[in-house]
Amino acid sequence: MNKCIERLHNGILKENPTLVLMLGMCPTLAVTTSAINGLGMGLTTTVVLALSNMIIAALRKVIPDKIRIPAFIVIIASFVTIMQLLLQAYIPTLYKALGIYIPLIVVNCIILGRAEAYAYKNPVLPSLFDGLGMGLGFTIALTIIGLLREFIGGCSVFGYELNLFTPVSIFKMAPGAFFVLALLTAIQNQAKIVGAKKGKDVSKIQSGCGSDCLNCTVGDCADRVAAVSAPAADEVNVVKEENA
Repeated sequence: MNKCIERLHNGILKENPTLVLMLGMCPTLAVTTSAINGLGMGLTTTVVLALSNMIIAALRKVIPDKIRIPAFIVIIASFVTIMQLLLQAYIPTLYKALGIYIPLIVVNCIILGRAEAYAYKNPVLPSLFDGLGMGLGFTIALTIIGLLREFIGGCSVFGYELNLFTPVSIFKMAPGAFFVLALLTAIQNQAKIVGAKKGKDVSKIQSGCGSDCLNCTVGDCADRVAAVSAPAADEVNVVKEENA
């Protein structure tokens, strides 16, 4: 269970796919004209990501290595199609707002990346929580960006008009997404600078990892390094015996 919690924490904070790894920028910049759109896209991607990770992890010993990428895409596309039909049937307004970006979830690098990097190499439960963590991190980032763009560009929050000031309409346009993303990145940089001055370890902020992979002891990395290091150690012993 600790490993599952670590995967959630990893996806939401340490390796947030949008704010840290800068992945999935196409839907991030395109659909976040409002907080509702960002939340809808994020939750849709979360469901696809979690279920795809779970199925790929369950079938990882069955899927041949040479055709794993096509197999991943078929599994992901199946869940995307299901979500698209559900949205079209029960939330048509959100379906129309997200438009072409719903089927494009199939080629979202976050989903395919987690399938390749984690789900194909780990058991079902940790893979499920890895998908949930990454999906929730993606959802939080899109909702924050959409909320800021909607508030500054339209003086509204989740569709409710506030009439507090004159809206800056450029934030509802394409450049507004870059402005908000730059602002959030600047906040991360400032947090990193302040933390470094206080003597805190901030190497993993906005870097995805920042650790020495050879000596990594975090989460699943330790297991992977141990598995990789064991054959290497055996080879060293063989060389020593031959030299002796």
